[in-house]
Amino acid sequence: MSNAVAAGASPRAYLFVPADRPERYAKARASGADAVIVDLEDAVAPAAKAGARDALANALDEAAPVVVRINAAGTPWFEDDLELCRHPGVAGVMLPKADGIDAVCSAFEACFKDVLAIIESARGIEEARNIARVPGVVRLAFGSVDLALDLGVDCDPDGTEDELLHFRSQVVLASRLGGLDAPADGVSTAIDDAVRLRADAERARRLGFGAKLCIHPRQVAAVQAAFMPDAERVAWARRVCAAFAAAAGAAVAVDGQMVDRPLHERALAILRRAGGTA
Repeated sequence: MSNAVAAGASPRAYLFVPADRPERYAKARASGADAVIVDLEDAVAPAAKAGARDALANALDEAAPVVVRINAAGTPWFEDDLELCRHPGVAGVMLPKADGIDAVCSAFEACFKDVLAIIESARGIEEARNIARVPGVVRLAFGSVDLALDLGVDCDPDGTEDELLHFRSQVVLASRLGGLDAPADGVSTAIDDAVRLRADAERARRLGFGAKLCIHPRQVAAVQAAFMPDAERVAWARRVCAAFAAAAGAAVAVDGQMVDRPLHERALAILRRAGGTA
């Protein structure tokens, strides 16, 4: 993990880097991403899997640990990938195609590292609440591209992915019920479309996600900004907290709006996200 977020805070921007491109590892670490994910799965061709794993093994550094996206359970590379994840330079395991508790348990028990489970199939959506309760799982991630493929969903070319709204909300709900951090939303594939990226990240935040997966260093800053409350929202939260404290916890009017305990809790959450206090 990096120092881009305060100690104890959850990452907002995860950046993928292909495992078979070790010359890019340093650039990924220097990108400002809250966590770097070295990808042994989708980014690496089958014939290059073993070489990519060896390259990663040679580059792992306990002083700069990374998350590793391993290959899915049932593939020929799963066990060897998990063996590599025992290395102290691995901060956590990202498990793709998480569609039941068995694979998740195997991933955790093989190396006792934090597990980030990607929900990206119909079965995964069905099992998300159970997966979120498995010891060792710290976060769910939403695999929008693979899920759409599995479901046969044809998303509108406008990029809004309204067709996946229900399934995104299911992952948010499962995370909350499992007591996990708010989940990480899937990637935005339009690398050079800053407007689309910002809209995607803001949609994720509004839906209850706490982070987003990035596929290029240029996406990192915009994603981090989208998950930080703006100055106007922070100022509102401070007014609410001050008024609520002055009223000794009783309901009080702020900016013409009645504020009671739930709104006070929302204001406190905004200030925590902003790195401040009431």
